[in-house]
Amino acid sequence: MAAVEQRRVDDDEAGLRLDRWFKLHYPGLAFGQLQKLLRSGQIRVDGGRAKSDTRVAPGQMVRVPPLATDSKTSTNHPLTANTIKGRPDGDVLSQMVIYEDEKVIVFNKPAGLAVQGGSGVARHVDDMLEAWRNKKGEKPRLVHRLDRDTSGILVVARTRGAATALTKAFRERDTKKLYWAVVKGVPAKKEGRISTYLKKEQTPDGDRMRIARHGDEGADHALSHYRVIDQVAQNFAWLELEPHTGRTHQLRVHAAHIGHPILGDPKYFEHDTNWEFPGGVQMRLHLHARRLVIPHPSGGMIDQIAPLPQHMRQTFNLFGFDEAELED
Repeated sequence: MAAVEQRRVDDDEAGLRLDRWFKLHYPGLAFGQLQKLLRSGQIRVDGGRAKSDTRVAPGQMVRVPPLATDSKTSTNHPLTANTIKGRPDGDVLSQMVIYEDEKVIVFNKPAGLAVQGGSGVARHVDDMLEAWRNKKGEKPRLVHRLDRDTSGILVVARTRGAATALTKAFRERDTKKLYWAVVKGVPAKKEGRISTYLKKEQTPDGDRMRIARHGDEGADHALSHYRVIDQVAQNFAWLELEPHTGRTHQLRVHAAHIGHPILGDPKYFEHDTNWEFPGGVQMRLHLHARRLVIPHPSGGMIDQIAPLPQHMRQTFNLFGFDEAELED
């Protein structure tokens, strides 16, 4: 016969509602059964009765009576790193990992893979992370986004506490994000600042951002910096881009705004009638989240660099761009 358990509330679970705490640890426990156990006093927190909306604190002990279904026997049992092997989503994500520890995972997301679901999206990172649930049933959490067609660094939090800390760092812009792009033409100034207002608009091809005026309804300020690293005559340039705000499509719109759209951009690259896309270059977005520096939830810094995707490496080789000569 199963025994009563006494389970300690972890530091990362501070402030979690008791019903959410049970969902993490016992995903197979039905809500109605949980309510019955609470009403009868079989579930207690530090010896006292509790309700489903009771907020737990680190170090508290939760009394868990024998359950008809629990984290070990439920068909919904959480997956661990060992059980990822052989599962398609787990294997795909494993190949993208460039850094991981007990609180953070850093992926090098390939171009073409969506981060979250949406219209017409059958597969995305958020869904694939189901294969990375920890022993408590916690699914890793997204803390920022990349466009579907943008490759590069994507940080994911393994725990609730890590997610809170990382989300705060992004919100307060306590991060350094560097992107690489290949653009049409070469900016006259080798370094520059792009400051505009951006507004989302609906088009037959989906949402699109456009330059707006200060004070326009729904318009947000967007600030980016760029630097020319190398160029091919006056035809193409390799740019380092640093967004200081995080607006949708910000770098893509800003590159087009200064007259140097990113190669392969299906939304913001407007072709001249007498201009041809360069031969040997794949018609894919040439924008890559190269480097991210962000405070680690446990202290210190995360500083990671993501290798270029194959289509951009092919273009670099064609244009003679040599990343080995650049000190990151």
